[in-house]
Amino acid sequence: MKKIIAIIIIAFLPGLVMAAGGGIHLDKANIDIRDQVSLQNGARTYFQYCSGCHSIQFMRYNRMGEDLGLSDAEIKSTMMFTTDKIGELIKVSMQKKDSERWFGTAPPDLSVISRSRGVDWLYSYLRGFYLDPSRPFGVNNTVFKDVGMPHALWELQGLMQPVYESYTDAAGNEKKKITGMEQATPGALSAEEYDDTVRNLVNFLSYVGEPVQVQREQLGVYVLIFLSILLVFVYLLKKEYWRDVH
Repeated sequence: MKKIIAIIIIAFLPGLVMAAGGGIHLDKANIDIRDQVSLQNGARTYFQYCSGCHSIQFMRYNRMGEDLGLSDAEIKSTMMFTTDKIGELIKVSMQKKDSERWFGTAPPDLSVISRSRGVDWLYSYLRGFYLDPSRPFGVNNTVFKDVGMPHALWELQGLMQPVYESYTDAAGNEKKKITGMEQATPGALSAEEYDDTVRNLVNFLSYVGEPVQVQREQLGVYVLIFLSILLVFVYLLKKEYWRDVH
């Protein structure tokens, strides 16, 4: 019995840890992994703004092109900056020692970031940068406090100024919390357009984290239909076996 309880605790531990993540509010990403146009736009955003530092080294260029409906020519002309082979894994040219010197730590690979953090976390994180002169890159983040990453999409969003609200904690100390954001400097996109851009990027990272998730979901539907039909025959067989007993 103790082993069973331990297994249940281990199975639900990741969810419990995420639920106890400090009460950070996360906005819903509302992505659609079946939206191929969204995936294509998200891929372009990744290669334009993220691929200089962050790899997705478990994904190949040609596999991505097949799934997203992009030709090899489109992939080579807009997304291949570090290699000339379409079958290569998607890596970065930045040396690890250089990234550690510039950022304090090597930027993480994003292959499974959507699965480890969750799409809502990513969506909120990429929309949560705000001006903070005390930080090395001049920005902080509402989701990831004291983040060591610069705001890579600031040209699109612009720079945001936090709106604070004062409150008194349980010990009677007066503190401030961020209740919103206001535009400090404009970006190339409107707020709605930027949200859509981030949503597409998160959608793409969700695809990268599990490229077969659409097929898996479709297969799951077929399995459930099969089990439902099988249940009818199993029930009739059970009645036949137990007819004389009852």
